[in-house]
Amino acid sequence: MVARETVQPGELLFTVPRAALLSQHTCSISELLERERGALQSQSGWVPLLLALLHELQAPASPWSPYFALWPELGHLKHPMFWPEEERRRLLQGTGVPEAVEKDLANIRSEYYSIVLPFMEAHPHLFSPRVRSLELYHQLVALVMAYSFQEPLEEEDDEKEPNPPLMVPAADILNHLPDHNANLEYSPNYLRMVATKPIPKGHEIFNTYGQMANWQLIHMYGFVEPYPDNTDDTADIQMVTVREAALQGTKAEAERLLLLERWDYLCKLEMVGEEGAFVIGWEKVLTEEELTTTLKVLCMPTEEFREIKDQDGWGDDEREEDSLTMTNIPKLKESWRQLLRDSVLLTLQTYATDLKTEQDLLSNKEVYTKLSWREQQALQQSEVCSTWHNSPPEKKS
Repeated sequence: MVARETVQPGELLFTVPRAALLSQHTCSISELLERERGALQSQSGWVPLLLALLHELQAPASPWSPYFALWPELGHLKHPMFWPEEERRRLLQGTGVPEAVEKDLANIRSEYYSIVLPFMEAHPHLFSPRVRSLELYHQLVALVMAYSFQEPLEEEDDEKEPNPPLMVPAADILNHLPDHNANLEYSPNYLRMVATKPIPKGHEIFNTYGQMANWQLIHMYGFVEPYPDNTDDTADIQMVTVREAALQGTKAEAERLLLLERWDYLCKLEMVGEEGAFVIGWEKVLTEEELTTTLKVLCMPTEEFREIKDQDGWGDDEREEDSLTMTNIPKLKESWRQLLRDSVLLTLQTYATDLKTEQDLLSNKEVYTKLSWREQQALQQSEVCSTWHNSPPEKKS
């Protein structure tokens, strides 16, 4: 979407009446979906919307037919879930995306055969045979992942379950930038897209999809921001990698068991998990409390750990003294720096290429332009990770 005339901050770009939103509550089978709500519960929470889309796509008189005509071709979506598995693993190794996609594909298949297909077969007059397809369901999941919106909860409703996703015509045309110039506002009767800064004539209008690292953008939307434009990009260290790095430093079985005991304690504190990651941004550690607590517990003397465990934790004042920011990483205790450094080096081993190779590719325009689109996206996605990981905390101050 491009500005035909100069737009001023606060200027209304367009409105979308709530009646035009496509959701489980506005589709023509909304009453049925509400009655069957219990049977349609799933891990994703998207099944009612996906069934609404499956029905409206083949309904001859669907009021959303003109909207569907504006959709991208479902057979040409660029999400990694549609890449060949070998290419996905080779190009995105170390980013966490292949593992996330595998989990997605398994959940999609399970959800389709256990909930969606039985529902469609129980209501054959509402779903023609042409929409009873796992392939189509995959495509619609990717479309919802990339194009749907989720209305934020009111502050007093923060403890409630998140609102279900919905499709917002016109708003989903806008592309994403971290430094966006428009924002979607919600009100009782309609949604408003409003300019947040001056937009010169002929310039593109950008919304934001949230604070998204490049690995999240390529996983959920099928694209990345060119390095180093994504100010929300991060480098992640898997939590279990820190555990592995700590275990490498143990010499006897008793030391190993004690370290695993410390890890179990961190799990009980909900500071770590088997699938979690410590997230490092450009200027600060986004999971500061989790990483600080983990380094502290894994590196503290045994007597201190026993005391902390017996007392069931420590006070806030002590936590504050150990506050972790990017600028004070060199000032951390040597044992902390060593564990962090070992974790970074283990993380580096998961990447298929090194920093110099990637920088050479990015700087050589002739070679870069000959790469496939997927190769270019994968290169941009891994660059920030390699940049940070290749500058790990030093052993000495």
